Amino acid sequence: MRFDSKTEILILIIGAGILLIWYVFRFVGNKKYKKKQLIDQKYIESILKDKVTFFQQLDQAARNKFIDRVSYFLATTMISPEKGAIITDQDRILVAASATIPLFHFDKWSYENLDEVIIYPSTFNERYEIDTMDRLILGMVGDGVMNRKMLISLESLRSGFSNNLSTHNTAIHEFVHLIDKADGEIDGIPSYLIPQELVKPWLKEMHRSIEAIKRNRSDIRDYAATNEAEFLAVVSEYFFQKPKKLEEDHPILYQLLEEIYNRENESVRH
Repeated sequence: MRFDSKTEILILIIGAGILLIWYVFRFVGNKKYKKKQLIDQKYIESILKDKVTFFQQLDQAARNKFIDRVSYFLATTMISPEKGAIITDQDRILVAASATIPLFHFDKWSYENLDEVIIYPSTFNERYEIDTMDRLILGMVGDGVMNRKMLISLESLRSGFSNNLSTHNTAIHEFVHLIDKADGEIDGIPSYLIPQELVKPWLKEMHRSIEAIKRNRSDIRDYAATNEAEFLAVVSEYFFQKPKKLEEDHPILYQLLEEIYNRENESVRH
């Protein structure tokens, strides 16, 4: 059967549309495809190989999946500079990697409560100012007029991927807060992730660990003892940055986090 040129063009358009839909929903998410910050996947892979330890430990199939997830985040979530910050594609990839790491083992989960990540050049205060003495905030999940936005300093974003010895990663910390917030409350119990039967054991170990921190009997940083929400975010940083060390020093906590983040069947290179 032969087609005229108009029919052939129409077929090509329909085919391209089908491919686009397949790409957006390859891993299920309801966020709209904005096509605003597309970055070549080869470049994404090179940055992940160089900067992201979590990615380096995956087998090739899992790496391909991770790259797809990073691309999806970049295509559906704005990443914007603020207050004179100068950001690069590498910075955008690190933001997307930070978002991908906690949810990597949940194929049907995306950040439906986030539209934009705003990057400040350095620390800021609760009024989003950077030129005052009280600018102590490294990152935060926005509320009120800043709802559905996450704020992070460029310094802390880069720092989280520049020191392989550190348990700190501010971007992962803030994305864990967003995950925690998805059920309507930032309370240290991420209801969409944690199995119901795990809630009591998690709370028990959380409160035991917080008490140990307050008594200076733990290597987990003091900020984790602020409240339950900060405990979840801080120990999640530790879990994703230094899993072997967490397993050695806090085996119960490590096992609970493995179950919460669905990492029991993680695919890693051997």
